[in-house]
Amino acid sequence: MTGQGLTVLGDSFVEGRGDPVQDGGYRGWVPRFAGQIGLRSSRVRNLGTHGATTGDVVETQLASALGSRAPLVGVVVGVNDLVSDYAPDRFARNLRTIFGDLRGSGATVFTATYPDIPARLPVPDGFKSLLRERFAEANDVLVDVVTDTGSLLIDLRAGTEWGRDDMWTSDGLHPSPEGHRSFAAAAADLVSRASATTLAA
Repeated sequence: MTGQGLTVLGDSFVEGRGDPVQDGGYRGWVPRFAGQIGLRSSRVRNLGTHGATTGDVVETQLASALGSRAPLVGVVVGVNDLVSDYAPDRFARNLRTIFGDLRGSGATVFTATYPDIPARLPVPDGFKSLLRERFAEANDVLVDVVTDTGSLLIDLRAGTEWGRDDMWTSDGLHPSPEGHRSFAAAAADLVSRASATTLAA
């Protein structure tokens, strides 16, 4: 491998929020995942920042990720677009830029669909319905981008475990330590199966 072994882009889900450690920071799924696939911490770069949108990833994270020349790249971003300043065309364009550029670099790229976060948010029913429509639309766009770019996908929409209370913090927006552990295991399984398929080809 050249450069870093793993680079991950995205928002607070990538940052690790919801899985605190004693020094005041966060652990999260990224180091858990790296350990499960045998990567030392020195070969992992976590670019995730709280509040990041797809536009932020394009503008402030993508160049760093490409510069790392990581053979394996994770991307989890979009929820902040969906719950705030959502513009469908811009959202789709940003996703295509992110995944297109990363796959164009030769990296193996993985991501995940958006689970039913609106169900857990303390918002009025009308806004909750609007958010669910946005999340459904965003998932369709994401699946199309993943298919077109040959990226790998963890389908959190289909995972009933993401409807459990113990997978989330009390804010309903960030995974709990159990949620981060579950996502790390799912990512490790996905990447390991993809690697085995590549080697067998």
